[in-house]
Amino acid sequence: MKKFIIIALAFVPTVALAQELGNLESLLRSVGRLVDLALPIVVALALLAFFYGLVKLIWGGAEAVKEGKSLMLWGIVALFVMVSVWGLVRFIGIAFDVRQGGSVDVPTVPLK
Repeated sequence: MKKFIIIALAFVPTVALAQELGNLESLLRSVGRLVDLALPIVVALALLAFFYGLVKLIWGGAEAVKEGKSLMLWGIVALFVMVSVWGLVRFIGIAFDVRQGGSVDVPTVPLK
């Protein structure tokens, strides 16, 4: 119930100020900006996890060595997945001749 109230309160300014909710294009742009901001942070966290595991591996005891190896492995896996998905999206974008750096044109249906 708390989650519903919090979500409902997010729309109070829209109702009170009689603003439009916007359209799909503005939503896609907002999500795109959020992803653009979050991606370097997530990559940095994966890299930090790898190096933290390396430090534990070098200077840790027997138990810390095991934990360090695990952290290094998951850091490498996370970096690999992120770079692979980024490369795949870029490859598909080039294959379908998608404009790089532009906005997405959302298809619309005329209402006549």
